[in-house]
Amino acid sequence: MKIHKSTRKYEKWIRKEFNVFEDDLALKMQKLTADRFSFLRGTFYRWMQLFPEVCKKAAAAPIVLSVGDLHAANFGTWRDAKGQLVWGVNDFDEAAPLPYTQDLVRLATSVELASEIEELKIGLEEACEAILDGYRESLESNGKPIILDEEHNWLRKIYSRNENSAEKFWKKIDNLPDIDHEVPAEARIALEATFPAKGLAYRVKRRQAGVGSLGRPRYTALTAWQGEQIARETKPLIPSVALWAEKKHKNAEIYYEEILARAVRSLDPVVKVYSGWVVRRLAPDCMRIELVELGPERDEKRMLRAMGWETGNIHLGTPTMVKAVLDDLKNRKKDWLKKAAEKMTVVTLKDWEKWKAGLFEREG
Repeated sequence: MKIHKSTRKYEKWIRKEFNVFEDDLALKMQKLTADRFSFLRGTFYRWMQLFPEVCKKAAAAPIVLSVGDLHAANFGTWRDAKGQLVWGVNDFDEAAPLPYTQDLVRLATSVELASEIEELKIGLEEACEAILDGYRESLESNGKPIILDEEHNWLRKIYSRNENSAEKFWKKIDNLPDIDHEVPAEARIALEATFPAKGLAYRVKRRQAGVGSLGRPRYTALTAWQGEQIARETKPLIPSVALWAEKKHKNAEIYYEEILARAVRSLDPVVKVYSGWVVRRLAPDCMRIELVELGPERDEKRMLRAMGWETGNIHLGTPTMVKAVLDDLKNRKKDWLKKAAEKMTVVTLKDWEKWKAGLFEREG
């Protein structure tokens, strides 16, 4: 199946699942054309069709509850119940039981594709070694959340933002366009359930974010409480596209809550699922962090080791498979991850070229 046919089938499915924001979907099509890293981020449905066939040896691995759509820009920060600043995976929309290798190969491939456009400047071999070192160490030590305290001050510096970032953030949120249609009752209930007090007046904004989730309804509520601005965002959840690719999505489970509960993680107490809608807070320190936002003090090898560690934290949520995963890692060749990432890079770039050519023919 070619990329354009795959995309049509995917879009047909999501249109059955929710009321697609067509303007956002059109923006997504533009982003897919813009660069190869964005193309990877926005076509997880295609990845899940290709990975089992292209990387058969890598895919023959123990199954764990996985992130699914893992990539180098799917990390960010949040505040836990103690108010501590935590760093880790930002989005679990595509969580599903998958070979543990899938998350690792996708993460490594994303690094290679990001390096191509100079958002990352680390070589693939070094990146794979760092990811695997962090991942293995996390599994062997039973993991630990990454709190941005003194121990991880280096990571805080990587993601440092200037003193005006908070003001810019709230100004940007405030200037978002208002929703011009009726907000679904389920979305309002979900948003209001996470407000710090009942009866708060709020405005609902329209925010375009990410790549893969563009087109999915997204409602951002902006209110104030005790002199502070507060933002909450909700979007609907559907079964992972990993299950769609395997034709197992009908009446399938949604794993968002489960993967959060089972992972080694210091949770954001605001993130909740209500009747199929996930809610999260938005704040200058509670956001996904794009690679272009990395500060000048970045240590990419150390950062990728942390990404590998965090992946281990999540896979530890399937404790019965940890020994099997570690045994499987020992039996794999040293360069297995690099070779698998190289294969997926090649097929992704071929798809990207076909995508651009197809769009050109359509527009011409």
